Amino acid sequence: MTQQNTQVPRRPTLRLPRLDLWTLGAIAIAVVVLAPMASVLWIAFHPTENIWPHLSSTVLPRYLSNTLVLMLGVAVLTAMVGTGAAWLTTMYRFPGRNWLDYVLLFPLAIPAYVGAYALVDFLQYAGPVQTSLRGLMGYESARDYWFPQVRSRGMAIVVLSAALYPYVYLLARAAFREQSGGSYEVARALGCGPWRLFGRVGLPLARPAIATGVALALMETVADYGTVQYFGVQTLTTGIFSTWLNGNNAGGAAQIAGVVLVLIFVLLGLERVSRRNARFHRVGRSARPVEPAVMPRGAGWIAFALCLLPILAGFVLPVAMMGWHALRRPEVWLSPGLTRAFVNTLITGGAAACLTVGAAIFLVYGLRMAHRSAARWVLPVTTLGYAAPGAVLAVGILIPLAALDHKLADAVLALTGWDPGLMLTGTAAALVLAYSVRFFGVAQGAVDAAFGRISPSLPMAARSLGRSPGGALRAVHLPLMRGSVATALLVVFVDCVKELPATLLLRPFNYNTLATRVFELASLERLEEAAPAALMVMAVGLLAVALMARANR
Repeated sequence: MTQQNTQVPRRPTLRLPRLDLWTLGAIAIAVVVLAPMASVLWIAFHPTENIWPHLSSTVLPRYLSNTLVLMLGVAVLTAMVGTGAAWLTTMYRFPGRNWLDYVLLFPLAIPAYVGAYALVDFLQYAGPVQTSLRGLMGYESARDYWFPQVRSRGMAIVVLSAALYPYVYLLARAAFREQSGGSYEVARALGCGPWRLFGRVGLPLARPAIATGVALALMETVADYGTVQYFGVQTLTTGIFSTWLNGNNAGGAAQIAGVVLVLIFVLLGLERVSRRNARFHRVGRSARPVEPAVMPRGAGWIAFALCLLPILAGFVLPVAMMGWHALRRPEVWLSPGLTRAFVNTLITGGAAACLTVGAAIFLVYGLRMAHRSAARWVLPVTTLGYAAPGAVLAVGILIPLAALDHKLADAVLALTGWDPGLMLTGTAAALVLAYSVRFFGVAQGAVDAAFGRISPSLPMAARSLGRSPGGALRAVHLPLMRGSVATALLVVFVDCVKELPATLLLRPFNYNTLATRVFELASLERLEEAAPAALMVMAVGLLAVALMARANR
């Protein structure tokens, strides 16, 4: 007789994921990055005093309509200027093309609020334009001639577009350069002229990149505070400030911040849908690049002038006006307030950059070590902090952090009899945390790309020789990623230097950075004193732009 197998089949056992230090640390970092936005939503739905009915029936429609009009105007202008400049510098040869190819990025170094101060000072009644106009035409007062309103919503759109069009230009230029030159040759052979070539071939192929650039510009528009406040345009961001600081209602500010988050998520969704529904691929790696056509001399100078206009508005005018004011009173460079603001900027920006890049390295490496599907959704989710405006993050950070700060101070006082004061919100710690959350996506993107360029065999060889995960990171990854890490540190530092809304809301009492010093003095019409700090901010931004231009050469 054959013996039957009576072995009972094993029941499948539930295996819990192994949580090591790297995985736990990566999860903790992700929670910290996402906590401010979750805090905003919690406060919005559980306010101490619910003023949502009052907001929705009074000021919220005005805030929302102004924000949407600004977004529409900036979307149209940045798309036209950025795409047009990218098309001309990529597809044609004309005088100054090689120079324009890089200088068109320079307005990215100028904060929009600095451009606003420069434009108003240039065009206002006592400025050089109207003064020259009255002297030339013999006018005696403003009643004798018509001049457009300087502080208006339209001028705010112009200033924001002049500062933000490089987002569209940079991505559109890369898209045009990556296209195959053969497709354009076929289109020309079929009788397409310059305009039809752009409309039928170039624009459809570059549409996903243009949509991404416009979405980035619109996120910055929604987040802007300094420009719209100076022009007197009431937007959702100014509503957060006025409801919180003037109305002393944190719940109402959180509810307005929730509306801002909804707008941001809508923009992110539209940008993602645009990329998903419009995918275009090159035929192969051997496809010939686009060969620029030589433009006739007259048309070439017109193209040069058209590309020069946004540079003049977004870069030359702010630098010239601030430089002129700084030279008129050189003694303001020795102001103690300027020195303190410079030191504070170095400390907070440097600390935030090191903390942000270090956390990004830990997060990306920890998720790569885990080899789990969590990396596919954790990495994209942690970049949402960059999309959230600084004012929104300030609401989500300051309110819970202040409650925690009071409890810590009470505990220390009860245990030791010593009152330490506010250790988190009373120092620059909250500001550093806000910077880290706000710009974590920038650092994470650079670090993740750097890890992706390292061959997996190198760390595997280190591990086989007895290196621990941390040892492999120190011995293999970090030396190979040194350039990318340095670039991430610089870019995050520059973003921290330019950040205004979060700094205004989270800075300790009597604590100024370069950005807040520029804002405060310019709001008091003391541009001569604000000019040195503005020039410092622009110089730091120009370093990052020069590095970006070199990397995209």
